[in-house]
Amino acid sequence: MSTDYYALLGVAPNATDDEIKKAFRSLARKYHPDANPDDPNSLERFKEINEAYETLKDPERRRRYDMFGPDGANAGNPFGGAGFDANAFGLNDLFDAFFGGSGRARGPAGPQRGPDAETVLDLTLEQVVFGTRASLDLHMPIECDVCNGSGCAPGSHPERCRTCEGTGEVRQVRRSLLGQIVTAAPCGVCNATGQSILSPCERCGGAGRIDGDRTIDVDVPKGIDDGQRLRLAGRGPSAPRGGPPGDLYVSVRVKRHPDFERRDNDLWRRVPITIVQAALGTTVELPTLDGARSLEIPAGIQHGAQLRLRGLGVPSLRSGRRGDVIAEVHVEVPMNLTADQAELLAQFAAARGEHVTPPHDGLFSRIKSAFKS
Repeated sequence: MSTDYYALLGVAPNATDDEIKKAFRSLARKYHPDANPDDPNSLERFKEINEAYETLKDPERRRRYDMFGPDGANAGNPFGGAGFDANAFGLNDLFDAFFGGSGRARGPAGPQRGPDAETVLDLTLEQVVFGTRASLDLHMPIECDVCNGSGCAPGSHPERCRTCEGTGEVRQVRRSLLGQIVTAAPCGVCNATGQSILSPCERCGGAGRIDGDRTIDVDVPKGIDDGQRLRLAGRGPSAPRGGPPGDLYVSVRVKRHPDFERRDNDLWRRVPITIVQAALGTTVELPTLDGARSLEIPAGIQHGAQLRLRGLGVPSLRSGRRGDVIAEVHVEVPMNLTADQAELLAQFAAARGEHVTPPHDGLFSRIKSAFKS
C-alpha cells in the first residue's frame, strides 16, 4: 500500500481542505466497488483512498502525518492504518461523496406545492400601448371552502404519519461490502406529506381542494408584446392539504390592428397620397392611437419615403419611453381618368418634354383641336 496520501488523492501537500474533499469525492465515485463489479482490486483501492482522506481531512492527524508519516498519523487510532471499517468510514461521508450531501435524516415534511397552470390573454394594440387591467375567468383546483384546505373534517386535525414518522419518506437499509447502505423513497401512505387524515372532509375527500371557478385580475404592463408571458406567483392551482399554490403563467396574444403594424416599439402605417400631392406637397390628418395628428408631406416626396412622428409608438417595457409612429408614403396612380384629366396630364407631359402614349382617338382629336385653336 502506498504511504503517500497526497499522491493517492492526486493533490499537492499544501492542498486546502476543499481541494482534498473534492479529490476524494471524484476518486470515491471512480473506484467504488459497486461501480466496478468486475474489478477485484477496486475495494482495496477504495480502502486506500478512504484511509488517505480520513487522515488528511482531520487537522491533527494531517499534522502528525506530515511530521511522522502514516504511523504517526494513526497513533491512537483504534483501527490502525491497515484496518478498514464501514463505521469508521462513516455513512455521512459515503452520501457526501456520491450525492454532494449527507445521509442525515430529513426533518418533518411540509405540504406539497400546487402545480403551475397556463392560460392565454387576448389584447388589443391599444391595451398594449396604454396598459390595462384584465380579468381572467379560469376553471382550476381551488381551496376547499369547508375545511379551508386542510383536508380534515371540521373539528378534526391531521396526525403524524406512522409509516414515515412525519418525515414524508421511507428509508430502507441494506448491507454491502461497505456496510449499511441507506436508500430513501417518498412515503406512499401519506403521499410524502408526513401527515395522515383520519377524518377526511366530506366535500373534498381529504384532498383539501376542489375543482372550481376563479376570477383573477391581471395588471398588464405597457409595451408587452405578442407571445410574451406574465408570471403570477402563487396565483395558480391550489395545492393538496393547504400547501402553497402554484404559479399562473399568462401568455399574451395581441390582435392584429387594421392600420398599424408593430416593429419593435415603433408603429408603422401607410399614408396614401396622389401623384399631384407627392409633386406639390400637402398636409394630411394622420390617425394615431393618441388621436389625429397633422402630417406635412414635403413637395417632391417619393413613393416609400418614411416620415416620423416621435413619441406616439409603443412604450418600452424597461424604460417606459415610447417609440415612434412611422408613416410610409404610398403614391397612388389615378385610374379611369376623364377626358379632361387626361388632356391636362398630356399637356403637362408635353411641357416637360416627356414621351407618353397618346390618348384614344376621340380624345386625341380633341387635344389636337385644342392646340389649333
